[in-house]
Amino acid sequence: MDAFELNELAQTQAESGKLYLEFLRRPSLSMGLYVLPAGATDPQFPHNEDEVYYVVSGRAHIRVGETDRAVQAGSVVFVEKRVPHRFHTIEDDLSVLVFFAPAET
Repeated sequence: MDAFELNELAQTQAESGKLYLEFLRRPSLSMGLYVLPAGATDPQFPHNEDEVYYVVSGRAHIRVGETDRAVQAGSVVFVEKRVPHRFHTIEDDLSVLVFFAPAET
C-alpha cells in the first residue's frame, strides 16, 4: 500500500522549486501535486493521457478546449487526452492533485 500526507507532499514540492511533484507512478496511473502561485502563468501543454484535476486550495479559472470555468477548493475537472487546457486568472495560490491515466509519459 502507498499512502501520502498532503502537507508532506506540499513541503516536498515547495523544496523542489518545481511547479509539479509526481508522487505515484504505476503503468495504469500516475499522480502529482501541481502548485501555481497567484498571478502565475500555467506553462503546460496538452498531454497524451486522460487527466483529472482535484483543486485542493486556491481560486482560478481553467480553459479546456473552448470551455472556460472558475475553479476553487473542491472542484474536479476531467480533461481528455490531447485537449488543450490551462489554468489562468489565478487569484489565490492554486494547489491541485493531478491524476493521469495511464501514467504520464
